[in-house]
Amino acid sequence: MSRVHAFSDDALGDLDAVGISEHLHAGKVSISEVVDAAIARTERVADELGAVAHRDFDRARRESRSPRGGFFAGVPTFVKDNVDVAGMPTMNGTDAWSPYAAKKDGEFARMYLATGLIPLGKTRLSEYGFSASCEHPRLGPVRTPWNTEHTAGASSAGSAALVAAGAVPIAHANDGGGSIRIPASVNGLVGLKPSRGRLAQDAAMRQMPIRIVSDGVVTRSVRDTAAFFREAERIYRPLALPPIGDLTRPGRKRLRIALNTTGLLRGADAEVTALTEQTARLLEDLGHTVIEVDAPAPKSFGDDFLLYWAFLALALLSGGRRLHGRSWTRANHDALTVGLARHARRNLHRMPGAITRLKRSTRDAALFYDKYDVSLTPTLATPTPKIGHLDPTQDYDTLVDRLLDWVAFTPLQNVTGTPAVSLPLATTATGLPQGMMLGSGFGHEAVLIELAYELEEARPWARIQD
Repeated sequence: MSRVHAFSDDALGDLDAVGISEHLHAGKVSISEVVDAAIARTERVADELGAVAHRDFDRARRESRSPRGGFFAGVPTFVKDNVDVAGMPTMNGTDAWSPYAAKKDGEFARMYLATGLIPLGKTRLSEYGFSASCEHPRLGPVRTPWNTEHTAGASSAGSAALVAAGAVPIAHANDGGGSIRIPASVNGLVGLKPSRGRLAQDAAMRQMPIRIVSDGVVTRSVRDTAAFFREAERIYRPLALPPIGDLTRPGRKRLRIALNTTGLLRGADAEVTALTEQTARLLEDLGHTVIEVDAPAPKSFGDDFLLYWAFLALALLSGGRRLHGRSWTRANHDALTVGLARHARRNLHRMPGAITRLKRSTRDAALFYDKYDVSLTPTLATPTPKIGHLDPTQDYDTLVDRLLDWVAFTPLQNVTGTPAVSLPLATTATGLPQGMMLGSGFGHEAVLIELAYELEEARPWARIQD
């Protein structure tokens, strides 16, 4: 097993983002020292992990000398390569057009960087985020630092790999079918997909027929995730949602928790089922009530979600030349993107019904969370596959079948808009992290964060540097 990390006794040490911020405010380290340490760590692991899409270390060093304000002022980060950051290209995980720099920050990046975070560059994702594994046929795979023979997960793979390896303590991620939670699970991190509308979002994400994408972060600690949402809320306050506030400890309320391991698309395998049941027992030991339930979605959900996913691929391929200019080349797209677009084109007559049924899931989720405070499932149905298992050049039907075997639980919250968090509460027989996913009702991130604090205290997760 090849484990890779960059933790050392430099200015970053073993600190999370809150810890670095505290050291900066106390004058124990300087912003320049912290940024230089993050750059050195990134250089140490980037090539082996394949995680970096674009380096902008000179910009980071300039910002370290004249940082903007904010709680995270001076804390280094990366931004996923599917949102615009002024002066950096946005390639969406593909090489289908020639890179060109964004003229201005997108809405999300503007809010994200206003917290004081300093970007070192952008991280790699699977092509347009369609695959749950970043394995580009020309650009290569993104590998988990826990074992570089295995994938780093879905489209926030690059961000998660760098955070897990200790290059930076916090990085941007977003989630249209599990892409915050899947790489959090694979890489032993905390990954909270927030409620729809919780954070500022780029226009392209807001214009979808169903707004399945939510932005957020991947971190190594619950307090980093809590602090990020607290600071984001001070910059962008969605009035339609209850505030999250400043959460620093477990909640006191004992919860009704609905357990499911049979999945929305396909169920968990025997090992992952057993690990999920161990988490359920831990929750019961903590005084919560756990009730086993059926999957809270109709049997049509899997086919409907796949068709909607495919429709997005068709839209991107149909509008590629208009969006990206003459350098755009359809032939440079991988087989999954092309196969999804073909699936959508052949089934366009089914799209109105699929969208209607998917939108109905929002009402079903509201009824479900009237009965239960929290849901518990595994984040992923099986342990993390090796590089090549989800290779996007293989036969489309084979690849989709393998994806559905693995990603059986995360898409529901993308459709319903409800929040869910993956926590690194389990370890497989081969020593890899296996996330457990907790969901709650619309706008109830605070319930998840308080429960996450409690679980982190009760069962501290494994650290790669140990």
